[in-house]
Amino acid sequence: MSKLSTVARRLLLGRPFRSDRLAHTLLPKRVALPVFASDALSSVAYAPEEIFLVLSVAGLAAYALTPWIGLAVVFVMVVVIASYRQNVHAYPSGGGDYEVVTTNLGPTAGLTVASALLVDYVLTVAVSMSSAMSNLGSAVPVINHHKVLFAVIAIALLTAMNLRGIRESGTAFAIPTYAFMVGIFVMLVWGFAQIFMFDTPLRAESAEFELHSEHGDIVGLALVFLVARAFSSGSAALTGVEAISNGVPAFRKPKSRNAATTLALVGAIAVTLFMGIILLAKKTGVQIAERPHEQLVGAPPDYHQKTLIAQLAEAVFHDFAPGLYLIAGVTALILVLAANTAFNGFPVLGSILAQDRYLPRQLHTRGDRLAFSNGIMLLAAAAIAFVVAFRAEVTALIQLYIVGVFVAFTLSQIGMVRHWTRLLRTETEPEVRRRMHRSRVINAVGCVCTGAVLVIVVVSKFLAGAWIAILAMVAMFVIMKAIHRHYDTVARELAEQEAENADIVLPSRNHAIVLVSKLHLPTLRALAYAKATRPDTLEAVTVSVDDGETRALVHKWEESDITVPLKVIASPYREITRPVLNYVKRVTKESPRTVVTVFIPEYVVGHWWEQVLHNQSALRLKGRLLFEPNVMVTSVPWQLSSSERAKTLEPQSAPGDARRGFLD
Repeated sequence: MSKLSTVARRLLLGRPFRSDRLAHTLLPKRVALPVFASDALSSVAYAPEEIFLVLSVAGLAAYALTPWIGLAVVFVMVVVIASYRQNVHAYPSGGGDYEVVTTNLGPTAGLTVASALLVDYVLTVAVSMSSAMSNLGSAVPVINHHKVLFAVIAIALLTAMNLRGIRESGTAFAIPTYAFMVGIFVMLVWGFAQIFMFDTPLRAESAEFELHSEHGDIVGLALVFLVARAFSSGSAALTGVEAISNGVPAFRKPKSRNAATTLALVGAIAVTLFMGIILLAKKTGVQIAERPHEQLVGAPPDYHQKTLIAQLAEAVFHDFAPGLYLIAGVTALILVLAANTAFNGFPVLGSILAQDRYLPRQLHTRGDRLAFSNGIMLLAAAAIAFVVAFRAEVTALIQLYIVGVFVAFTLSQIGMVRHWTRLLRTETEPEVRRRMHRSRVINAVGCVCTGAVLVIVVVSKFLAGAWIAILAMVAMFVIMKAIHRHYDTVARELAEQEAENADIVLPSRNHAIVLVSKLHLPTLRALAYAKATRPDTLEAVTVSVDDGETRALVHKWEESDITVPLKVIASPYREITRPVLNYVKRVTKESPRTVVTVFIPEYVVGHWWEQVLHNQSALRLKGRLLFEPNVMVTSVPWQLSSSERAKTLEPQSAPGDARRGFLD
């Protein structure tokens, strides 16, 4: 079993890296761009579609608003990118929004941002995977019928790739991301060329149907609310911008400059693709309905609505059949890889939070391949739970999305304004002050924009599902507060005890007890080891649960040459744990400064099923004894032949890999 697990681990993760190899995992810009841009770029595959989907409630006439909503989203995107370039230069350590907010607004605000980002990273994976399966399902119907299964498999594969380490993952993700960018650019250029240069009318398949409003004409406040909801759904295109700010340490030197350049490139590409898709969709007459069989009049009963990207590809490459499959394939692939942004950001943020004692310390350590393995596994498990719970439906998941990221955006920009204000109080160099003033203005504008979007998102999406994300953020906040309080309590308790016991007082006596079930070699080894510790008092103790066996043990003990006295503890109800525990308590009560050392012989076996065959009562006893003050528990192992075979099969196994079962 142990050899098999090691082989599987090496096949999955590869050979472990030395700690001094960490510098070799840093990314150049050409690799960092696809690694950190996949989320921001891939969101253009579903953000425009969500705008059309929301506006479809008001009928075809509402589609005239799509370019204006798109421009509003682009404006906010440009402002946010400009703002985060200031963050990257000011905080190159990679703490991102959490570090900015904690430093400038305090730990409570920082923890609010951290909880929002952790939830948003999970939703990034869930939304990206669900959208990927929808796009693939547009070309391969069987995938659409099993979206949840394929999404879970994709998350598992992505998890394995990230567990191998960021460098290998980055290289693997570069080609598909660039393929998506090239594919969409070619589709947009060729589509607009046919429309404006060759006067070729392009019509999407859904353009042949008639889109009906579900509620008749929508005007006034209802229309305003609908536009606000469409804008908030389209704002999903901004997700992923913060990933570069959080991942600055993964860049090669000069880190800040490379990260800022990559951020600008990502913004330019995302804006171009986003507006290009919206405009081409308008020109080809694409119609996306939430309930196509009710809203699209003229659609056949078995009509399966393709994604917006798939409909555009089918219209543009109408005379080139593989075009649909190529575009659907690269779109699905980058959506799968878009989750890699979260797989880079979540573990790093989790490590920082663990270092600050807000999350378990296990999230701070790196695995075999220098990746934060525990954080990666935690993210994968949470994302799979969301995918299964919402049946991999993008429209359902999108309602939970982007609340967290705009909470982080807004608080981060407030923190940056305070950051520049604080520095300006002491800075005297005119040129530096001008740069600081400019940065503060940029961050202030970013704060106003992201704050306004946050209000729109919460108001327009709260009842539609955003409350679930908000509830998850509150839960994360409370949990992290509780973890931090626990760590603080432990540290304070140790400090108080250290102050009270500045000099460690040696125990006055050492009372050693060897637990005995039978008189055999493991017992003799435990007795020999106990003698070697030179205790003040040494005795063997057995619990009488069977009179015949106890009399035989006492008789055999008296006939042997063992000089250690054997004490028999009666147990009328055939218990073992309670009588031994009571006896140990009695010894410690009689002499408070006496340390009682309990020696427990145990078998070391090589197979899990062998452990089941041995009595586990001493294991329970060991667990209870650990809670008793002035009591030490020492395990004395006896290796069986199966443990030697396990050691031979796996020479590099760490101590403790063999299964340990206590003696009967």
